[in-house]
Amino acid sequence: MTQNSTSFASAQATRRRLLKVLAGAPMLPLGGTLAAAATLAACGGDGGDGNDAVTPPTVAPAVTFASASFVGMAAPSLANPAAMATTTVDSQLKVSFSDGSSETFDLAYQPFFKTGDMVPDGKGGTILAGGYYDIANKAIIDTSVAASPRQFFSDCPDGTSLIHLEGAKVDGVAHPVFCVVQFEYASLAQDGVTSMYGRLPSPIAVLTLDQDPATGALTLKKYHNVDMSSAHGLWITCGASLSPWNTHLSSEEYEPDAFTAATSSQFRGYSKNVFGNETTANPYHYGHLPEITVNQDGTGSVTKHYCLGRISHELVQVMPDERTVIMGDDYTNGGFFMFVADKARDLSAGTLYVARYDAVLTDTSTAAMTWIKLGHATSAEIEALANSLKPTDIMDVKYSDPSDASYTKMYCDGTANWVKLVAGMEKAAAFLETHRYANLVGGSMAFTKMEGTTVNAKDKVAYSALANIQTSMISGQAAWSAAHQVTFPTTIKAGGILQHKLGEGAKDHLAGAIDSAWVPLASHLMLRGEDIAADALGNTANPDKVASPDNLKFSEKLRTLFIGEDSGNHVNNFLWAYNVDTQELSRILSTPAGAESTGLHAVDEINGWTYVMSNFQHAGDWSSLHGKIKDTLEPYINTNYNNGFSASVGYITAVGRSISLDKKST
Repeated sequence: MTQNSTSFASAQATRRRLLKVLAGAPMLPLGGTLAAAATLAACGGDGGDGNDAVTPPTVAPAVTFASASFVGMAAPSLANPAAMATTTVDSQLKVSFSDGSSETFDLAYQPFFKTGDMVPDGKGGTILAGGYYDIANKAIIDTSVAASPRQFFSDCPDGTSLIHLEGAKVDGVAHPVFCVVQFEYASLAQDGVTSMYGRLPSPIAVLTLDQDPATGALTLKKYHNVDMSSAHGLWITCGASLSPWNTHLSSEEYEPDAFTAATSSQFRGYSKNVFGNETTANPYHYGHLPEITVNQDGTGSVTKHYCLGRISHELVQVMPDERTVIMGDDYTNGGFFMFVADKARDLSAGTLYVARYDAVLTDTSTAAMTWIKLGHATSAEIEALANSLKPTDIMDVKYSDPSDASYTKMYCDGTANWVKLVAGMEKAAAFLETHRYANLVGGSMAFTKMEGTTVNAKDKVAYSALANIQTSMISGQAAWSAAHQVTFPTTIKAGGILQHKLGEGAKDHLAGAIDSAWVPLASHLMLRGEDIAADALGNTANPDKVASPDNLKFSEKLRTLFIGEDSGNHVNNFLWAYNVDTQELSRILSTPAGAESTGLHAVDEINGWTYVMSNFQHAGDWSSLHGKIKDTLEPYINTNYNNGFSASVGYITAVGRSISLDKKST
């Protein structure tokens, strides 16, 4: 063998040893000195004899997210009236990393639009944000001011879902992200007098946003109004949630009473605006769960599910099994409901339950529950029943005592009812007259405005917002019943938050197994507001505590329960962050005076960026609560929000760039 041949063989041996070492090491990108060393070894450039040991490189552990905490802001005051009359964010988020470093973000609010704005339709034109459309997708015109007719638009945006779809492609959008936003109602016609609550079909829009990869900033590029004709139009869509399979789960709250709808001016007005006449709308088509599917081109479609009970769904939560749905009920004399779907990611068929407390739930107790099985159904069969049945086909309802023992007295929405079920109509009653039927079979129909529900999967607990603790929950009050086992000693108008323990192995009231490992087993009051005598601004609840929680969303990564208020007790409503580990409560946003905090959606990560979606409703909705501030703030509200007819849709971001829970080089 020649000298050159020997050198070549030695180099090859060294190369083989190095490759063997590297084969057992993590496959990481090579750079700098390490890359140069590897190149030299591969070509024999070390000059060695092939017998030197090769020491594998030391790779520093990756820097990862460790924890986060919010630094709260003070409530705005008349020292700065402008801050009380707009969405104000003066809070911070501190993100800590595994290497001991941290980054603090100064938070800010970024709106996509105000309702009533003309925004891009993605076709080269514009469309009215929050605009109303009838069953034929024609604009509904407000003629209350004869000289200036205009399309109705909402001042009440609510539930929001931020959605990323792999493979999405929208013309003119480099990095599409979608946002579904629904509009609960319009407060007034433009005459400023005529109430429009419940008289217009609630629209839902899909927003196409362009995400800046460098900063995370979101820019509105397209607004698509979803066609609701297949769902008979939508009724008062309130809170919403994102399903685990990336669809938007909407709501229809305060379902119209089928026994009085024919004479209800509200429902007849709704029918007129949707169908062009006062009699076409069918009350049994409303009070269900609409699901919005977003397409990769930024359009969307609706499927209304009729088998999850006809209740005020408000804001439901699908559990990690993708089958179990727990539902609050934004209603007086409401219940705690659960639905277990037959198949994962498919809400078109399943079993409906209502909770019955087995011990007394108070402000200090933990009360276990049993789930009463109301029935199993498919959406299609309940929609068919809705199409064909009259209310008197299902049950007889009287509003004064018939002095007949065959009727059962109950309270529905705070009003006394006497109810008798028609024989053989159990399924129809369970799914179309859910509130009344749940009363008949012994559900704990005692809650006052149980609103948003969310889940902390790691700890296997869920949370439900109680906007108020009053009336049907308070011992001795007219709408209260001891039999429901929900008995609070005194009214807490500021409300609170229930925590529910989740588990498996539960059986229903007939001893049948419940096919879910995410069943609520017991509840207790975790967080409460505090009623006070009116302070200098007029607040009748402690401004440094939650008052009338409404929207709830839990961030698994941040370990934070976000809480949006709908309070008649705070002159400004707030968005709070509650760390479930430290129990620290931080105010992170203030809505304009008279508005409620809505549209809450916490997004841990989309392409490396973190978002908290937040809207508000009806700025300047003055009441006696605002007597001390109205005169000062009303001019600001009128200037900022189109004389109170407009409201903002947007998100919490950070100054300079969006929030990231990953350590980014700067």
